[in-house]
Amino acid sequence: MSSTAAVGTPSGLRLPRWAAPAGAAALIVAAYLVFRGTGTLPHDKEAPQFLAVTELREWIDEHRNDNPLFLYFLNYIRLFVGSLYDLFAGALTALGWPGLTGVLGGLAWLAGGRRVGLLAVAGVSAFGVLGLWQSSVDTLALVAVAVLLSLVIGVPIGVWAGRSERVRRAVTPVLDVMQIMPTFAYLAPLALFFHIGAPAGAIATMIYSIPPAIRITALAVSEVSPTAVEASASLGATRRQTLFKVVLPLARPTIALAVNQTIMMALSMVVIANLIAAPGLGGDIIRGLSRAQVGIMLPAGVAVVVMAIVLDRMTTALARRGPHTRPRRIDLAAAGALAVAGLALIPVLPRAWPESWTLDVTAEINAAVRWAETSWYPVTTFVKDQTSLLLLNPLESLLTSAPWWLVALTVLAVAWRVSGPRAALTALGCLLAIALLGTWEHAMQTMTTVALAVLVTLVIGLLLGVAAARSPRYSAVQRPLLDAAQTMPAFVYLLPALALFETTRFTAIFASVIYAVPPVVRLVEDGIRAVPAEVVEAAVSAGSTPGQLLWKVQLPMARRAILLAANQGIVMTLAMVVVGGLVGAGALGYDVVVGFSQRTDFGLGFVAGVATVLLGVMLDRITQGADRRPSPQRRKST
Repeated sequence: MSSTAAVGTPSGLRLPRWAAPAGAAALIVAAYLVFRGTGTLPHDKEAPQFLAVTELREWIDEHRNDNPLFLYFLNYIRLFVGSLYDLFAGALTALGWPGLTGVLGGLAWLAGGRRVGLLAVAGVSAFGVLGLWQSSVDTLALVAVAVLLSLVIGVPIGVWAGRSERVRRAVTPVLDVMQIMPTFAYLAPLALFFHIGAPAGAIATMIYSIPPAIRITALAVSEVSPTAVEASASLGATRRQTLFKVVLPLARPTIALAVNQTIMMALSMVVIANLIAAPGLGGDIIRGLSRAQVGIMLPAGVAVVVMAIVLDRMTTALARRGPHTRPRRIDLAAAGALAVAGLALIPVLPRAWPESWTLDVTAEINAAVRWAETSWYPVTTFVKDQTSLLLLNPLESLLTSAPWWLVALTVLAVAWRVSGPRAALTALGCLLAIALLGTWEHAMQTMTTVALAVLVTLVIGLLLGVAAARSPRYSAVQRPLLDAAQTMPAFVYLLPALALFETTRFTAIFASVIYAVPPVVRLVEDGIRAVPAEVVEAAVSAGSTPGQLLWKVQLPMARRAILLAANQGIVMTLAMVVVGGLVGAGALGYDVVVGFSQRTDFGLGFVAGVATVLLGVMLDRITQGADRRPSPQRRKST
């Protein structure tokens, strides 16, 4: 009786949960209809801030040889990295194809046994068969320099962060920005301070690959058993002795994983580093892209993938090996024989791969692409035009015609609702900074392509991830494809998109989806598989159908993994949309590309890179905040 009366009284009335969001949405729609077309901040290529950055570039170039910062610091860094690259490149070139094949094959055999050794021999030989021997050697040298510097700097910082919570809190925001920042955004400041060439390319690659070295090392050190550390200290060991005798040996397998991920990240960056004249396979890919010839790009992309697979298998084998596990004598003998045979053949065989042994398939690939363009033109054109007409154009018109303050308030409200006040204020600050930089209109155009690409990525990623989690057989078939997709350089994803859709915004979206789907699929699959078996069995025993089990149990319990997948999909899509500026994406990506190619537009490209970073930080903070907040069911229950 009392409860019924309480509900009937005005004080007992409660609005539905959807009432407040619906009211806010109605207010936003009304404000848009009233103020549409005002406060839009149109793009001005000659804005003072762009010209000021270009003038700063000119001043730096004029005073590069008399400024103390360059004379006594930056120039020495460039010379040191350049000398290190010359050393590695000279050593690998001196080995020639026989020596490099034998030595790398022997090291791989020593690391992972016969299969890995033979894989390395076949992989190194593939560089020559594809006609890309020297470019592959240059790329391998650049990766070696970047990974060496990343580990020399990253592992000690990771150990320090793993043993000190204060250090970890200090470095985490820096690492977040480094990983969120699209790769293009690194290139403009590096070209400004370190000029162009191998040193700048190695430093750009190092900046991109050092965050996993620090993060995974810190994780490895922090997870070492406190009991082992306390036992070492109780026996009188100093902190240094405990670190080198206890902590690092126990953390060795995970640190080996850090090395693996550092190498993979470096390989994905060296192609893009060619835009600042870094040597290697990136030159072949960029050359094919500029000529719209897939036949030039594809062999270079395959060579990068082969290199990634060989190095991945070697480092993975080392990570799986126990700290006290030694190679078998037969493996030691075989590895030594392979290396000695390769070195012995150096004076006998030519160091450069013989041209008569190469396989030129450029014409055949280009012919296949032309056939696909001709045969599939009606379908691809229909898909491209309908997507632009029904989705891209209306969404872009909405974002670019809305007042900037209304967009900012809408993002603030959504971010507050989804992720809380801290993420909301960060998002608002990023949007205000974009407005002040003068890149608002192009940022909204970039948001259009990112929004559509992320939506498609998440739909495909959820479908494939759920299918893999529920079918081990399907997962076994899909996993090798995901492995190859994740090791492929970002530029290579432009190949099928360019062949099918020519140079348009849709081309960048298509390439972004291919690039971002693999990690989303993996995270969704792992999240669903991590649901406790007891919970699944209880739901099945209670009579749940497969559909109810998925929607009522597995997906809600995998919420954190799915939100992390959304975060990764957004970050990777944003990075790829910027790369898509080379194939017609326009907006910020095009501004960045123009800033590289035309000296007078350097300020425009530099500021566009900063605006891209701000977009990435905004989207990342919103999704990360949603991951940390309790689920709607928990909020409702409390």
